[in-house]
Amino acid sequence: MTTVTRQRITGFSNPTVKFLRSLREKKHRRRERRFLAEGLRLLTDARESGILPELLVMAERRDPHPLADALERAVADAGGTIVETSPDILAKITGKANPQAIAGVFVEFDTSLAALDRAAAPIWLVAQALRDPGNLGTMLRTGDAVGAGGLILIDDCADPFSVEAVRASMGAVFTQRIAQARWDEFLPWLRQGEGQLVAASLRDAVPYRGAPYARPCFILVGNESRGLPVEYEAACDLRVTMPMRGRADSLNAAVAGAVLAYEVLAAFD
Repeated sequence: MTTVTRQRITGFSNPTVKFLRSLREKKHRRRERRFLAEGLRLLTDARESGILPELLVMAERRDPHPLADALERAVADAGGTIVETSPDILAKITGKANPQAIAGVFVEFDTSLAALDRAAAPIWLVAQALRDPGNLGTMLRTGDAVGAGGLILIDDCADPFSVEAVRASMGAVFTQRIAQARWDEFLPWLRQGEGQLVAASLRDAVPYRGAPYARPCFILVGNESRGLPVEYEAACDLRVTMPMRGRADSLNAAVAGAVLAYEVLAAFD
């Protein structure tokens, strides 16, 4: 018989509240190997992807919802911990003045390159030194939309398990594989098997429309302000250029990745 742990928390100084609040900071997430996700939609996406929180926090006197009931049953059946607390304490945990009624603590995923199966999808997204968690979340959403295998984060990127990135992913953090590596780890891994590395560039580039994309295609975008280092571009198998008809000289990194991803998807369909 599954044992379910249920708690009711009424005080801000409760150790569980302190633990949950600590997960808003990267150093504590790294130490605990846990991250926080908020909202019924995100947690339902996780459940439907076969991923459950080990600790579920629910606001007292919340509006009833069948998806919330299904989530609570699933966590209970898995032997997780269910906590009920006040909306004020939930706001303290999430750092939002008007928090959603449900949050969950998840175990961080294996983010090693070795955990990836490059043959699992025809498209993969790769981001180098991406610093904005909103852009990171947007790339995860793009990957989900085009059926990509996941997002590979190269060098010093924003934390994919931060509250901001998880929120911006709109649940795609649970549907996309995530890997983290340095460039000198990623490139040898890529060259050990099939994989075409593609980047938007002005150096020896061909038009992105109709370019000779090949499966599996790894779409590489660079830092929001600096772009890709020259040596990273030089290592690409294909460099493509996108027309800029206005005064802007570049696209947002996540937008550029989305444009390329949909062009590659169209080429493969």
